[in-house]
This record gives sequence, C-alpha cells and structure tokens, in this order.
Amino acid sequence: MSAPPAPPEASTERRGRSSALRRWLLDGLTDRGSQYSGPHARPKPEHEGKPWWRVMCLTGVDYFSTLGYQPAVAVVAAGLISPIATLVLVVLTLAGALPIYRRVARESPHGEGSVAMLEKLLSYWWSKLLVLVLLGFAVTDFLITITLSTADATAHIVENPLVGGALHGWEVPLTCALVILLGVVFLLGFAEAIGIAVVVVATFLLLNLVVVAGALYRVLTEPVRITDWGDALLTQHGNPLIVVAIALVVFPKLALGLSGFETGVAVMPLVRGAPGDTEKHPDGRIAGARKLLTTAALIMSGFLVTSSFVTTLLIPLDQFGPDGQANGRALAYLAHEQFGAVLGTVYDLSTITILWFAGASAMAGLLNLVPRYLPRYGMAPNWARAVRPMVLVFTALGILITIVFDASVDAQSGAYATGVLVLITSASISVTLSARAKGQRRATIGFGIIAVVFVYTTVANMIERPEGLRIGLMFVAAIFVVSFASRALRSTELRITGVHLDKTARRIVREATESDPHATIRLVANEPDRRDKREYEEKDLEERYDHHIPSGDVVVFVEITVDDPSNFESELHVLGEERHGYRVLRARSSTVPNAIAALLLHLRDVTGTVPHVYFEWDEGSPATNLARYLLFGVGEVAPVTREVLREAEPDRTRRPAVHVG
Repeated sequence: MSAPPAPPEASTERRGRSSALRRWLLDGLTDRGSQYSGPHARPKPEHEGKPWWRVMCLTGVDYFSTLGYQPAVAVVAAGLISPIATLVLVVLTLAGALPIYRRVARESPHGEGSVAMLEKLLSYWWSKLLVLVLLGFAVTDFLITITLSTADATAHIVENPLVGGALHGWEVPLTCALVILLGVVFLLGFAEAIGIAVVVVATFLLLNLVVVAGALYRVLTEPVRITDWGDALLTQHGNPLIVVAIALVVFPKLALGLSGFETGVAVMPLVRGAPGDTEKHPDGRIAGARKLLTTAALIMSGFLVTSSFVTTLLIPLDQFGPDGQANGRALAYLAHEQFGAVLGTVYDLSTITILWFAGASAMAGLLNLVPRYLPRYGMAPNWARAVRPMVLVFTALGILITIVFDASVDAQSGAYATGVLVLITSASISVTLSARAKGQRRATIGFGIIAVVFVYTTVANMIERPEGLRIGLMFVAAIFVVSFASRALRSTELRITGVHLDKTARRIVREATESDPHATIRLVANEPDRRDKREYEEKDLEERYDHHIPSGDVVVFVEITVDDPSNFESELHVLGEERHGYRVLRARSSTVPNAIAALLLHLRDVTGTVPHVYFEWDEGSPATNLARYLLFGVGEVAPVTREVLREAEPDRTRRPAVHVG
C-alpha cells in the first residue's frame, strides 16, 4: 500500500526550507563574469583597503607557513647540501621571482595575475586553452597548499611530546577535520581574515626568530658542528665545486620555498591605494603591493637560509625519515629540544594555526580564481560565481586528496612544487613577452634569462618528481572535461548581456511598425557574402517565396558576423544600414543564434509586438553543425536560435517566431 500524500502545509514548509537553503548558498552570487564574490573582491573606491603590511600577513600565512615544513623537506631532498641549495633558491627568489612579480603587480593591479597577462597576449580559443592549463596547475597549487599545510599541522599535533603518540594512526581523520573546519570558516564568512592573519603571522615569525636565534647560538658556540658538516660534505662529494654543482642541480627540489608570490598578487585588490588612485591607474596600490612582495621575500629569504643551516647541522639525518620526529617539523623539533616541552608546544600551536590558516589563504585564492575565468568562458555553472557552493566543492576535493595521499607531507610536496613552479614560469614568460611588446630590450633580455632558469627548474622538478606532473595534468584534464561539458550544457543560454541599437537601427525598427503599430516585424537572417544588390534581391525573393511573406510587408535583413567564437558572454551593438534599397541590421558576436535570439527579444520589448525571423536550412550533418556551433558560433543556426528562445522565454505567446524553409 502506498503512503498517503503529505499535507499541503508540509510540502510548502519543505519548499520554504529548500528555498532558504538555496538563498543562503547563493548569497553574493554576481550576475556577470567580470565580477566575482570571493574574499579578495575589489574594494571601491580604489583608494580603500588595508595598509600593505597588513595585507602582507594575509598572503604571508601561505608564504611564511612553509617554514613549518620547508627545512625538513629541504634536508630530505638535498641532504647535507641543503643549506647551499637553499642559498641558490634564495638568490633565485630575490633576483628572479621578486622582479617578475613586481612587474606583474604593475601590469595587473586588480589581482588578475600572470594568467590574465598571458590571456591578453593570445586570442580566440588559444587564450582559453592556455588559461585552462594554467588554471589546472593553479588549482593544483592552491588545493595542495590546503591539504599539505593541514597535513603538516596534523604532524605537529601527532608528534607533540605532550600527546605522547596517542594520535598516531589518526593522521587522515585529523587532517580531514582541519580541512572541514577551514570550509566551515568560509561558509560562515571571511571578512576579518586580515586582522586574524596579522596576529597569526606576527606570533609565528616571532617564535621562529627565537628558535632560529637559539639554534644559531648553539652552532656558533659549538663550531665543531660546522667543521663536521664541512668534512662530511667533502667526504661525500670530494670537491667544493662539485658540491656547488650538485646544489645547482638539486635546488629545484626546494621549490616549495617559492610559494606565495602568486597569492601575493591575488590579494592586491585589498591593498590600500593613494587618494588619487583610479580604476585605470591605481598607482598607490601598485606601490603598496610591490612593498608587500619585497618585504615578504626578504623576511622569508632570511628565515630560509638560517633555518636550513641550523636544522641540517643540529638534527640527526635519521630524524628526517618517515618515522622520525623531525619529519615535516624540523624547527618544531629544535624548539622542543632547545627550550623544553612548554615553549615547544607553544611553537607547535603557533605552527598548527598558521599552517591551517595557510589553507585559508589558498582557499581565498581559489575563490577568486575560478569565478574570474570559468563562468566568463561559460565553462562553469552560474553558481560557481557564489562563494559557498565553491567552498563545498573545494572542501570535498581537499578531503579526497587527503585520503588519496594518506595525509603525507612528503607525498604531496612534488605536486605542490610543480604547481608553484608552473605558475612562476608562466609569470616569467608573460613579463618577458610584455617587455618585448613594449620594446624594452634590456628588460626583455633580463626577464628572458630568468624565464630560462625557471623553465629549467620546472622541467628538472618534473623529471625528478614526475608524480607532481601527473597530478597537475590530472587536475588540468579534470578542468578541461568539466569546462567543456559546462560550455556545451550552457551553449543555449541567451549569452548576450545587453543589446544596443544605433540611431539608424532604431529608425529602421521604428519605420517597420510606423504604418501599423501591430504590424509584424519580419527579419530575414542573411549570411553576408558580396553584399551587392543581387545578393539582397535573390535573398528577398527566396524568403518571400519559401515563407509566403506578403509582398507589401517590410523585410529587414539581419547579419551577424562572428568575431571571437571562444567568448561566451558579450554585449550586442547593432548598426543600421540602408543598402541597395534594403534595410539591414548588422552586428558582431561570438555566436550567431544567440545574437539573433537576443535581438528578437529586444525588438519585442521595445516595440510591443512579437517579431518573426526567417531562415533557410543549412546543409551538412547535424553532428558536424553542432560541433561548428560549439566551437565557431555558427552551424545549424535556425534550430539553435529557436532553442535559445525557448529557454529564454517560457511563454509561447510572447516568444518570437522562428520559420525555416
């Protein structure tokens, strides 16, 4: 026996709860791809924002937090050569990555980053495909930042002496819990992130200063450690030049220390500008952002060199192994060893907080990156412009990655480094091409050399740790599949954000209904060729004959020329023209059917009468025509125009009529 139907009151209540949940999830949803609702959304007016040093702390929770695991990762990757390889990394940071991103900050001051710079250098589908590849590696970078940082935070919890090994074996559940907690923070709101970040970063850097200074004091008061380290290097490699050569070869393994530059550019919209800043020329914001990048790089470089030096000299190498107490937490190991359990635990708590909050910075970067590109390309659903649904998606992905990698810092470091290096390499190439386009020969040569170094570093890292490339390519493939599936599903949306008729076009429309306000506006779709008198005469006779259009009725030709079919949304600017005695409405768009549909709906709204449009059938396979429409904006125009109209106007009595003959 079937259950009795629910009472109407219960059904209404369920619908109300569902509607309230939907409103909460989509709160802040923007209407167009040029806007986005992430935590780094641009403040208005341009001079509003926070001081650069406070914003530096927001990006710093990502950049500085790598001190929690970078020294240990460096020793695992380079062994006794770790300090020298780290020094090479610092030189590359200050002489390579920093100048590159200072230029990126100047050329993309609204947080677009190097991805947007490369997008502008190419056109059509090539620019979109390149952006999708870079987005794949960017998502790799940011998502692995979340999972790797929280995994290392878990390692600090599990290895704390006060815990006493009670949580061994619980690494995956603990890391998943931290990822979920991060998601909850973003679901509730993230407006005060900068204030939290200042406290977290200041505390963490102060504690690191204490630990590193104490370790340096030990090294200086026990010079035999330096002697033993030098002897061990020469014993292993025999010649100082060979040691330097090996350091140059292995330093790409330390690429985690370059993390944070792309995030530093992404947070630019939060930097307070000068009172005279404008949308096109936010000079004060640019100056503040460049100070942010420089200060962060100098602070981090100092800590990288000193922490790598003291951890290599003071911690036995076996402690860096998978079961060692210094694995993923070298400075925490020194904090406990030098200052005891109390201060060591304080350091652990500070490290756990900043590592967890580093995920917050990465999440913020993701929430700005995806809405900036994919919805604008039609390659993500409209709800991807809202924060909360994307938080749920990224949180779920973070949990999945944590489970796959068993919450291991070492297992994820290759993918992290690959994502970081691909983004920095793309930035170096973009500024090189930008300098060349502006005729700046010296800058072109300088940035070109840096680009070559980063290309080498990226390739070397991929060869050494191919799993990082495989993971990055998996993200790229996933983005391609999801993006093009979404593009296909959304292809019959109206896609025209506004219709504008020039003076002549408005006159043509007015004259078409002047004699009879209820007269039918008849548009004939014409694919322009020679555009001579014979072309229009033949088209007029053909359509009148095929569709039985009365000879006295006015016919207006509509001609849509495809400009860039890779674009998804655009405005339609319609130009009117009298040609060989015929009235013509012309426009350029990324797609013919959607443009015609938008024009028909606009004419209906401004005239109050339902217009009719007349097509002839296209030749060719339906499958081929569908592919032509998806890729090139043409194809089987008539049925697609009708489908766009059907989705845009559910009321059949108000829907423009489509005739095909």
